[in-house]
Amino acid sequence: MVEGFRSPLAADALEDGYAIVTGGGTGIGAATARAIVAAGGSVAICGRRPEPIAAVADELGDRCFQQPCDIREPEQVGAFLDAVATKTDRVDVLVNNAGGQFAAGLEDTSLKGLRAIHRLNIDATWDVTTRVAERWLIPQRSGFVAFLGFSPRRGIPQVVPSSMARSGLETLAAGIALEWSRFGIRAVCVSPGVIQTEGILQYGGQDVVDAFADQIPMRRAGTAEEVAATIAFLASDGGGYITGTTVVVDGGANAWGQGHEPPPLET
Repeated sequence: MVEGFRSPLAADALEDGYAIVTGGGTGIGAATARAIVAAGGSVAICGRRPEPIAAVADELGDRCFQQPCDIREPEQVGAFLDAVATKTDRVDVLVNNAGGQFAAGLEDTSLKGLRAIHRLNIDATWDVTTRVAERWLIPQRSGFVAFLGFSPRRGIPQVVPSSMARSGLETLAAGIALEWSRFGIRAVCVSPGVIQTEGILQYGGQDVVDAFADQIPMRRAGTAEEVAATIAFLASDGGGYITGTTVVVDGGANAWGQGHEPPPLET
C-alpha cells in the first residue's frame, strides 16, 4: 500500500459482491483485489505465475480465491471459471487486467508479434468476458465489466500493437453498453497512464519512469492503488450510471499528448 493513500470507499461499498480479477498477482491487478476486499467484497484472482497470486491470496485470507490460469488458453480459462463456480453462485464484477506487450518499433514488429499481442489483449479478454457474461452476468441480469486500456489514448511509440489492442477494448466496453445494458450489465475501459508498478520498471528502470513522469502535467507517476480505487468505485453503486465510456487515470497525460518532441527526420 502506498504511504498515505486511503481508499475513499466505505468498508461496505461492495459488501457481498464477488469479483474476478485476471492478472491479479501483481501491480494494478493485485491492488484491485485488495481494494475490492477492503470495500467488503470477495475476489477470485488468476495469473500465469502461481507464486504472486498465492501471495496475494495469503494476504487477503478467506475472501480471496486464487488459481493459476493463462487466459490465452481456453481450457485453462474453463477450469478457472469452473473452480470459481464452486466458491460462489454469482459473479458481480469482472476486471480484465491481464495483458502484456513488448517494446519494439513498427519496422521491427512482425505479423507474428502483432498477433501475439492481440491474442493476449483482445482474443483472450473477449473469451473471458463472454464466458463470464454467459455464465453469470446475463442470467442474473446485473454486473460490471472493467477493461484496462492505455493513456495517452493514441499510438504510443514502441508499443503501437498494444495501443491498437487497448483501443479495441474501449470499443468493446462501448459495445457492451449498447447491447447488454438490457441485461443490467455495465462496462467501462479504465485507461491508466504511467503507473509505478513492477511491470513498468522492465522498460528501462526507475530512471525511465522518472523521465516519463517529467512529461506528465502532474509531474509524477500514478500508483496502482489510485487505479484500483477508481475501478472499485466504478464497480460500486456510486458508478451505477457510468457505462460505455473510458475513464482516464493518467495525471493529465492524455490531455497533454505525448509531451515530448518527435524524433528527428532521417535523411
